[in-house]
Order: sequence, then C-alpha cells, then structure tokens
Amino acid sequence: MSSMKNIDRLYEEEDGKNKIEKGTLYLVSTPIGNLSDMTYRAVHVLSGVDFIAAEDTRNTPKLLMHYGIKKPLVSYFEHNKAQRGREIADRLLSGESCALVTDAGTPAISDPGEDLVKLCRSLNIPTVPVPGACAAITALTISALFTAKFSFEGFLTTAKGDRRARLEAIKHDDRTVIFYEAPHKLQDTLKDLLTHLGNRNIALCRELTKINEEVINTTLEEAVGYYETVRPRGEFVIVVEGYKQSDEDSFWAKMTEHEHVDFYINQGLSKMDAIKAAAKDRKIPKGELYKKLL
Repeated sequence: MSSMKNIDRLYEEEDGKNKIEKGTLYLVSTPIGNLSDMTYRAVHVLSGVDFIAAEDTRNTPKLLMHYGIKKPLVSYFEHNKAQRGREIADRLLSGESCALVTDAGTPAISDPGEDLVKLCRSLNIPTVPVPGACAAITALTISALFTAKFSFEGFLTTAKGDRRARLEAIKHDDRTVIFYEAPHKLQDTLKDLLTHLGNRNIALCRELTKINEEVINTTLEEAVGYYETVRPRGEFVIVVEGYKQSDEDSFWAKMTEHEHVDFYINQGLSKMDAIKAAAKDRKIPKGELYKKLL
C-alpha cells in the first residue's frame, strides 16, 4: 500500500482539486469484476472521506480490505433510500464528507444513487463524480455495433403490460440499445425483444472483466434458440442493434396519411410536429402533407 500513500501525497501536493472537501458527496465508481480496474483517485477518495454509503455492505468491505481502506459504512439501497438518504444528507450538511458506491460500477446508474444525487442537489450539497468502470459503456465499446448514438434501458420492468409498452415505444429508435439482465430472466427477455423489436443483430456480454468474460455476437433469433439448451450464467449486458428502416418494412407503409400523423400524435408530438415527422418519413414536403390532410 506504500505506492497508494505516495499517490495520495502527490494528489494533495500537486492538485488542489483532489483535496477531499467537507460536506461533499462523492460518487465513486468501483470495478465491475476485475479489481485492477480501480482508479487511483477512487482509492484516494474512499480513503479520505468520513464515511462510505454502500448499496451492499456485505460486498463493499471486500473491496475496501483489498486496498487497505478502513472507513465507517452505512447501507443505502432501494428499500431504505428515503430514510437513509435524509440521514446521509443531514450528515453532509453538518460538514462530513461521504463516498457513495454501488455494488459494482458507476453509482446512480440503474440504482437508488440517483435519488440521493437529486436530494443533495435540492439542498445545495456539492456532488462530485469520480469516474470509472461502467458495464453499459464497456459492453457498448466491445459490441461491434454502432456506438455513435445509443440509448440505455437498464433492467426492463417485469410487469408484462408496461414491458410491452416500453418495447413498442423504442421499436423504431435507430440508436443502439443497451439492456441489463440477470441470468434467470435472460431467456424471457430475449424472447420479448425478438417479439417486439424483430430479429436484430445483438452482442451478449457476460461477466465483463471477470475470468469467465464472454462476448457473443449473434442475432435475437439465434440467441433464443441457443439458450433453449444452454443455461445462462453470470450477469448480462444485451446490446441491440437499432431500428433500420427500408421501403419494404416501413412501419407506416400500410397507414393512410391521417393514420401516420395520428401515430406520432399518440407518441406525444404536437400536431404540427407530427405532420413534420410523417412528411419526413414519406419524403414529401410538410406543406404538401398538410394540404392533403385538409
């Protein structure tokens, strides 16, 4: 740990920005598997704050022990976030500093850290990000799919009606889409994606940065067939190719002009924006479509 102490000294001597500030919440990213992915800054911050708020107080001590860090821990997770969030905020307002960590990766992404950040912002408590590993971005970079534009969906709801509505809402999004999924739910999710999005190219990223890391480039149809005989193991990130429109499969191909515009209005667009979107789909001037509707 002597090298870590040297890093701490360099941080404090050479860059005032790395000084741990009182009354500040630090969002500290931690490894998603490989402990070597911990950043020097993350170790510095965890070593310097007054206490650490952890999603899983059984898992985080293993990480802290690995780096020789001894700090008081408090639990902060989905079922205690309202009460515990206020308690953390009160401690911050009294002048203590806190590092928020999730079970793995970047806090406030698909976890209750989002609520703590909102609370701190509403109380003018400084919040500082300490970047690092993120499963979604790691999977996207290695997916071999389009990376310039993407959307993150995280874990889909298990409520069938809401899940169906969400998948239908993103069906025509041309951005690459990223999902998280647990192994025991993977097969059902793949089937739902195939049903609502159609057969698309995907990357199945399993156990990222761990010993059993695996990335499978395949299609939704092939993946459904594969996991009918193979038991999914480990945590998955599913990266799905965005919607590709052609003249043959345009979602509006069998719609009248009125139905086409109504489709966009039902998606929440104003009438004029709906006309503009429909005209763009049909490759005609919006004024021409407006006259047809009249």
